[in-house]
Amino acid sequence: MGLLSGLLAPVRGVVWLAEQIRDQAEEQFYDPARIRDQLERVDAARRAGELSEEEATTMENELLQRLMDGRTRRAR
Repeated sequence: MGLLSGLLAPVRGVVWLAEQIRDQAEEQFYDPARIRDQLERVDAARRAGELSEEEATTMENELLQRLMDGRTRRAR
């Protein structure tokens, strides 16, 4: 093993690990079941008076956008 390849091997490992972590985070971020759960929590908070109508609508719009973005990502 040459000096350069010996130095690059750990870097490749770190890059691979970072990619795996990113992929897992994105999978969770765009997971439809998680998004539906969050939408239900927003609705419950609205009904309990913990969120204003405007705050709840903003949060719902952001969650729905994530849901659509996730579908687009999976379609690629």
